[in-house]
Amino acid sequence: MRYVIALDVGGTGMKAALVGPDGRLLHEARRPTGRKRGPDAVTAAVLDFADELRRVGADRYGTGPAAAGVVVPGILDEPEGVVRFSANLGWKDVPLRALLAERLGASLPVALGHDVRTGGLAEGRIGAGAGVDRFLFVPLGTGIAGAIGLDGRVEAGAHGGAGEIGHVVVRPAGPECGCGQRGCLETMASASAVGRAWAAASGDPAATAADAARAVVAGDPRAVAVWQDAIDALATGLVTALTLLDPRMLIIGGGLAEAGDTLFTPLRGAVRDRVTFQRLPSIVPAALGDAAGCLGAGLLAWDLLSAEVASR
Repeated sequence: MRYVIALDVGGTGMKAALVGPDGRLLHEARRPTGRKRGPDAVTAAVLDFADELRRVGADRYGTGPAAAGVVVPGILDEPEGVVRFSANLGWKDVPLRALLAERLGASLPVALGHDVRTGGLAEGRIGAGAGVDRFLFVPLGTGIAGAIGLDGRVEAGAHGGAGEIGHVVVRPAGPECGCGQRGCLETMASASAVGRAWAAASGDPAATAADAARAVVAGDPRAVAVWQDAIDALATGLVTALTLLDPRMLIIGGGLAEAGDTLFTPLRGAVRDRVTFQRLPSIVPAALGDAAGCLGAGLLAWDLLSAEVASR
């Protein structure tokens, strides 16, 4: 049995799988990222989780993985395998590919990718964007980023930073962002931001974005105000993106998208109200849920093996 390791490292938790050549998930697991314990602890957690997956595969199938695909948030130097900056993980210039090779074995091919771009790759190949020539995938989770889909591939940019819509400033006097700016989109409209705003408005420090969505449905005016602030900020950021990119489709995913029509109905209206000369794209929910990044990591690993075979 040939299989690859797929690991999606998020700001809060990690999702992982062993993936067969047909894309089937043979084994799935989750672990906390441990961000509160500092960047070194996050690195250790990633390496330990990857090694655990290697051992699970070897025990189950009697052989090691054929490759590994690991995706993380932030600015990546993918050719060098280095995470240049990740606000959500507290990383700067982490040589993740080399660290993984040291832990898993130097002969194991390792593909490193951006979590949102690889999630967009999965959505573009097997999800909501399948068959769409131009799309923008925007998951609303711990942070916000974007994946620019162009004719079957996802654009990385000249320096690995394409699609970082979460750091477009939409409220110049807004909250401070981990990137050093104020009023970035992810400080206003990520699931984390909505959760924080609703916790403050409701007086419940444990409140989450999901709680806010339920309160909106129940008609709580405080929740409606929090929700509308996030919708307004998100629409501003998305109109900036569609003005620059002219996508045929906006695919919205992440935890906040689980609110369904509570999110999508006002969001479609807010974007429609803001466009002038721009062509309005369709705005649809992601199809793969929180598995998109992990599925994308598996695709990266299998693509790496295919590229190695083709180069021989």
